[in-house]
Amino acid sequence: MPGFLRSRKLRIGDMLVSEKLITQEQLDRALEVKNESDKKLGEIIVELGFASEENVVKSLSNQLGVEIVSPSQYKISDEILAMCEGQLLRKHLMIPFEMANDNTVRVAMADPMDINAIDDFTIVTNLQIEPCIATTREINIAIDKYYGNAEALTAAEQYASERKAQLAEMEEDETNADIENSPIVVLVKNMIEQAARQRASDIHVEALQNKVRVRYRIDGALQEKASYDIQLLPAIIARLKVIGGMDIAEKRKPQDGRITLIVDRREYDIRASILPTVYGEKAVMRLALKTGLQRDKSELGLKPYEMKVFDHILSNPNGIILVTGPTGSGKSTTLYTALSELNKEDVNIITVEDPVEANIDGINQVQTNAKAGLTFASALRSILRQDPDIIMIGEIRDAETAGIAVQASITGHLVVSTLHTNSSAATVTRLTDMGLESYLVADSVVGILAQRLVRRLCPACKRMRPASRDEKKLMLLKDLDQEVNIYEPVGCPQCGETGYFGRIGVYEIMEITPALKRIISKDMGTEAIREQAIKDGMHTLRMSASEYVQEGITSVTEMLRVSFEE
Repeated sequence: MPGFLRSRKLRIGDMLVSEKLITQEQLDRALEVKNESDKKLGEIIVELGFASEENVVKSLSNQLGVEIVSPSQYKISDEILAMCEGQLLRKHLMIPFEMANDNTVRVAMADPMDINAIDDFTIVTNLQIEPCIATTREINIAIDKYYGNAEALTAAEQYASERKAQLAEMEEDETNADIENSPIVVLVKNMIEQAARQRASDIHVEALQNKVRVRYRIDGALQEKASYDIQLLPAIIARLKVIGGMDIAEKRKPQDGRITLIVDRREYDIRASILPTVYGEKAVMRLALKTGLQRDKSELGLKPYEMKVFDHILSNPNGIILVTGPTGSGKSTTLYTALSELNKEDVNIITVEDPVEANIDGINQVQTNAKAGLTFASALRSILRQDPDIIMIGEIRDAETAGIAVQASITGHLVVSTLHTNSSAATVTRLTDMGLESYLVADSVVGILAQRLVRRLCPACKRMRPASRDEKKLMLLKDLDQEVNIYEPVGCPQCGETGYFGRIGVYEIMEITPALKRIISKDMGTEAIREQAIKDGMHTLRMSASEYVQEGITSVTEMLRVSFEE
């Protein structure tokens, strides 16, 4: 036991007061809440908004002289992991991560002064502790990473044995399964929490022939995280239907639902989709932070010259601005960011979406409802009678919606929307293919932004090497003899052995210039539009991605993935 803990019997609250991080009144209030809760005082202080978690950690580190660590970035050995069960570590918010010497282990703790936690750990392991400090979120991520699968399997086994006992007592219909059964509740909750902490955008729960496979989409790539006995599938799906507000008895039709969950004090909006497949129902959950879509413009990853063009396009009083790209390329984030930028007191902004992905203060948002006859087209007709300045259409899906959007823009409204096309130039052709006259497209569209997301190379493990001649050609370099260094992915504990961590946007912004208007109105085709746009200064997706490769932000493989057609 560290001497400072035994001798001074310090308390976290007193230390935070002495550091002037919180007031005595705030400490008293937090202690009142603690009397009615089993949470730690530090957690309560953060939840009440008296101090940020990072500031609490820095303050305690200064006062106690203990190191701040990030346990999820260590490769923790199996011997250390076997010392203690995940349940005890989660209870005390601590995790051992490396040996200091033969009889002392370094442990990351949310509260290094928690004597009960230190005593429990010492009794179980028979080792001395060298406490370090880490945020609650960091400790939870590390526990999920190393103990999460074991905890989920324990819950799954517990459910399976209880289910077997029930079936032995009586023949029970599958639809009457006890879906509130505690282990399944724990299993589903853990599944979603782990996904949120691992930055997953989607969770796939798949019914295979003899097992249930769980995969997370992290940075755009699916990774298998767990598999369970196929007998657990009905209970998992039933639990998701309950929390998603779906019909439990309906198993033959696809269903959609919505779940709101708070993970580490951050609110997630989860869209759940259930689809009947050959071996049972498959569930996909799309995770979105409630605040995630509303970002500052500077966070989009636009380069300075792209930001200048983007700002100029947004300053148009009327016309159509289109954001294009495949599903999952960040179109919604860009649209919401643009709307937040345009959201001023003197403008009336109305959106029509399917579904409304995030609520923005000061904007009137309409959700389509096909059953009630509220389609994009019918909603738009009504919106035009609501005196709007700016209209956002979630997606232009048909000729009718496109026609109304064009009419709205020509009559003095600014319309922003999305379209599924591969490039900025191809978007114009798509609109004319929908049946719009080319002169109307030329007159109404003011800017098109095609975008993709590339994975960022992990800064901790990326490896530099010289680019080959073929790679220089792919990167569109003019001098193939010049020496160019590029980076490739390796894999380490920090990035989950993938070599990548996080994503960044790649953009192709086409502002409609007078020269482009003439080409569009003459209906000269995609290639002519593309050539003129490049002459006017547009950087294609390949050019933009190539810059990221040369800067060491991403790899050649990622560049090719997002600009293959070029």
